[in-house]
Amino acid sequence: MTIKKVTIHDIAAQLKMSASTVSRAMADNPRISKKTRSLVKSTAIEMNYKPNQLASNLRRGKGKMVGVIVPRISRHFFSHVISGIESITNPAGYNLIICQTNESYETEVKSLQTMLNNRVDGVVMSISSETINIEHIKSTIEEKIPLVFFDRTPNGIDVDSVQNDNFTAGYEMTKHLIDQGYRRIAHFAGPLNINIYRDRYNGYRKALDEAGVVYDDSLLFNNVITRPKGEETAMNILKSGNIPDAVFSVSDYAALGALLIFRKHGIKIPGQMGMSGFANEPFTELVDPSMTTVEQYGEEIGKNAVRLLIDRIEGGQNDASRLVSFKPKIIYRKSSMRR
Repeated sequence: MTIKKVTIHDIAAQLKMSASTVSRAMADNPRISKKTRSLVKSTAIEMNYKPNQLASNLRRGKGKMVGVIVPRISRHFFSHVISGIESITNPAGYNLIICQTNESYETEVKSLQTMLNNRVDGVVMSISSETINIEHIKSTIEEKIPLVFFDRTPNGIDVDSVQNDNFTAGYEMTKHLIDQGYRRIAHFAGPLNINIYRDRYNGYRKALDEAGVVYDDSLLFNNVITRPKGEETAMNILKSGNIPDAVFSVSDYAALGALLIFRKHGIKIPGQMGMSGFANEPFTELVDPSMTTVEQYGEEIGKNAVRLLIDRIEGGQNDASRLVSFKPKIIYRKSSMRR
């Protein structure tokens, strides 16, 4: 049997008052006497009245709702970002709407529109790998909806953002491989239209140049960020005969796919080939050999991103945009340690 939810109108009927009087009394409006306010509140408790907080917030112009858009919830980094966001929003009284784009531009556009349709107070997001056109983002900003980017940020948008120092991470990882004696270092890059992958590539190039290692364009493989693409790329490398002595992958998943293929075909890691990934996915310390990777501090990035957003929501949007940057940590494991 469905239990009927008690409304303000039910309390008003019980007390023979208008619904507007009950509503004002519940909100502690000073125009309502203390005696009446006390009576209304005690009656509400007796009748097991549960206020609709969302409706109340919307009437005041604030829904206490934050939207979060990520490329893939299943990724260790993004799930930790969400955890960090939630650790701040829950105590602050905000609820979350979470959408994942699965790296689709069209899904990203629909997700952002869903946020706006649900009257979120602000949005924290990381763009999809397909996102080049940013008109949907510009429209959101024009509607004065606070927006904070983390990790992947579009070009030409001046809003708050929280990022890892991906250039430094790419540089330090490549330098580590060079220090271990590797010279023909392949780079499994992400889509270079995305800032994080472009920065990692530029760090890779700087480390090569500093060490006097000639850059070989045949060792650059674009848009390799999934395990299947890592496996496919490794097979193509084996077929070509142009085999590097190390791989710096911008994705742990792509590195895993390649590592398994190379091992299957008798290549010793790290003896014949060094391998490194990026993101410190849980499997990286379990695979044999354990994989050198990069810790991205997802929870701290999530916390900082939503703090910036809540500050915009509650304090206005007149200040200049802010950037919070984290220096990623290289985690050295067996897959790259030749010395």
